[in-house]
Amino acid sequence: MRSTPDRVRQALSFEAIGLVIVTPLFAWLFDRPLAEIGVLSLVSATIATAWNYVFNLIFDHVLNHWRGTPRKTLRLRILHAIGFEASLVIILLPVFAWWLSLSLLDALIMDSSFALFYMGYTFVFTWAYDSIFPPEGTPAADTKNPG
Repeated sequence: MRSTPDRVRQALSFEAIGLVIVTPLFAWLFDRPLAEIGVLSLVSATIATAWNYVFNLIFDHVLNHWRGTPRKTLRLRILHAIGFEASLVIILLPVFAWWLSLSLLDALIMDSSFALFYMGYTFVFTWAYDSIFPPEGTPAADTKNPG
């Protein structure tokens, strides 16, 4: 399992890297001012950071209980990415609609676009993060800190 400082590092680095990529990309893609998308991205990232911590904690505990290890297979990584992004779309939908003065349908389209981007990003990021900072109790982690 991951320690609290490790979970905080994971969540903050995930959001910081994501903001650097998504803000200019989506301002250009949706032809919206950079500042408007920047504020929306920052608010969304703040909400997502808190949710990321909670979601990953729950997911790892369920995984550890179910499989006896927090290690993720390819299928579990895909499930993790889809579950996180689907739940975040629901949480962020009213924020998108309000901030951008959009109908719920238009907000859902934009929010879903963000989610599709972040779904792929979540998959790649968590795989890379787990490779660089393996969870405690995994073989890679055990070789770094034997005993």
